[in-house]
Amino acid sequence: MGEPVPQVAVIVLAAGAGTRMKSRTPKPLHHLAGKPLIAHVLSTAGELHPASIVTVVRHERDRMAEAVLEFAPHVVIADQDDVPGTGRAVEQGLDALGAFEGHVVVLSGDVPLIDGATLASLIERHEQEANQLTLLSAHLADPTGLGRIVRDQAGAFQRIVEQKDASDDERAIDEVNGGIYVFDAAALRAALATIDRDNAQGEMYLTDAAVRIQASGGRIAAVPASDSWAIWGINDRVQLAAAAHELNDRIIRRWQRAGVTVVDPASTWIDVDVTLGEDVTILPGSQLHGATVVAAGATIGPDTTLVDTEVGEDAVVKRTDATLSVIGARASVGPWAYLRPNSVIGEGGKIGTFVETKNSQLGAGSKVPHLSYIGDATIGEGVNVGGGAITANYDGERKHRTTIDDQVHTGVHNSFVAPVRIGAGAKTGAGAVVRKDVEAGALAISVAPQRNMAGWVEANRPGSKAADAAAAAKHEAPEA
Repeated sequence: MGEPVPQVAVIVLAAGAGTRMKSRTPKPLHHLAGKPLIAHVLSTAGELHPASIVTVVRHERDRMAEAVLEFAPHVVIADQDDVPGTGRAVEQGLDALGAFEGHVVVLSGDVPLIDGATLASLIERHEQEANQLTLLSAHLADPTGLGRIVRDQAGAFQRIVEQKDASDDERAIDEVNGGIYVFDAAALRAALATIDRDNAQGEMYLTDAAVRIQASGGRIAAVPASDSWAIWGINDRVQLAAAAHELNDRIIRRWQRAGVTVVDPASTWIDVDVTLGEDVTILPGSQLHGATVVAAGATIGPDTTLVDTEVGEDAVVKRTDATLSVIGARASVGPWAYLRPNSVIGEGGKIGTFVETKNSQLGAGSKVPHLSYIGDATIGEGVNVGGGAITANYDGERKHRTTIDDQVHTGVHNSFVAPVRIGAGAKTGAGAVVRKDVEAGALAISVAPQRNMAGWVEANRPGSKAADAAAAAKHEAPEA
């Protein structure tokens, strides 16, 4: 990229209420591809390796500060006071930088698609031209509502004119102010000191700093972004959805170029922090969220949601909902499986149709094929759990653990009343209710003798269809 980027500090503006979102959640905390809007901005700011990052907050101050520091503990929090406006927010951010001298990058917490390369290029241009202000602009097909960049006949920056103040000719301009700036720190301080609130809104406008810098003979340049999405701001849910689609498309294209097959990009959603190996196949209707990791050769979907889940090589996970779980190499999960947090499926294991797991570990090669609930259980290797199994892990006050050792085969419709242990190589009979430990190699059954009460239906349900059918069957039966 040429010469090293000079010393830089970043101010992120996140003080506004964002009323057009119509939400109890502050606008910068709405999510995009698995992260709050402001987390995307802070991540990009971090790519510049700045001397300092300051985030200016006001609306929902404590909530905003907590979220910012959770994502980026090194960020300095600055509080905007009662004086409204972006100019005042930047002024207080600048105060938090102390005696910093260098280039101050100003970003908005609701412009999540700005990227580090664009900012680095903007800073480089600012340095090369010895500007006091370099701003990012963009050419838009529909610039309605945004400030226009007015240039002179030679194409040099002349001024910013807001939509409401623009003439018809100026409204026809398609180049708009992106609200992303690189200031010389000294020039910015001097300009902010002269800004007043003599306007209809009674606010300190940051754009007025450009007027002051220009009036003092400072050099200003507007640099059009090659990608107009870099300045895309989020003001309402419509714009949030548009940005989500754009970012998702970019994420999917990046993974496709890295060797991942995405069968239907239109129905697939992948968060920004997801990691995928080569030859992964993602089938339609799948959503990969959070810090999900999928190893090489695995197949995900269709209709699968993974949240913070690890999937091993060549595993197959179909029509499954899994959160905070680990699925081993060559394991098979689904269809219609539900893996709740701390489910670990060993290599070559199987979780089948309509199986729910929670806080349980399944050893290599073990299977829970269908219609079962496995909670708070440790299952060894080579175990086959019969259909309809239930671990009765809750006594009304505490959770208890079921342990099933290696090479156990359990019958259908078993209930394991925890705490209980099934020893290695043991077997259980169909319908068993296992209330006490089973020693290794034993067969556990809980069978009561079957008793048939002849004539019960006719005696207790007289006149019913069942009683009539029973009587007819007896009448037609040949005599012994």
